Amino acid sequence: MGDYVVVLEAPIIVKDVETNEDAVNVAVSKVTKALNRENLDFVRVELGYSQCPVCGAHFESAFVIGNVGLVGMYLTLKVFNAQSIEHAERIAKAVVGKALKKVPLKVFEIRELKNSEEGNGINLE
Repeated sequence: MGDYVVVLEAPIIVKDVETNEDAVNVAVSKVTKALNRENLDFVRVELGYSQCPVCGAHFESAFVIGNVGLVGMYLTLKVFNAQSIEHAERIAKAVVGKALKKVPLKVFEIRELKNSEEGNGINLE
């Protein structure tokens, strides 16, 4: 049994926005509201970053075209007592997916927690 930090990537579509900043604000609000409805306040919500294929520079993952925005978000949570990395991934996707229905979730990163790292998360005992 292991404890893991799982970071999921989620694309969030928002409508009736004019700027990238508006899209980010609406997307964060939308995701946070959905997570809070399911009592998932331990999931950290952050803006995603993309990498330019030409120069390699990183920039915010927010794009607006025709008043419709696509915002990449990182959702981070801790999963305790998982049987394996794959098990932690399935748990994280199931927990977050319950709140964000119809949003495809992809694992961005999974790392095992060290003994000194503690906090809120999903415990499978």
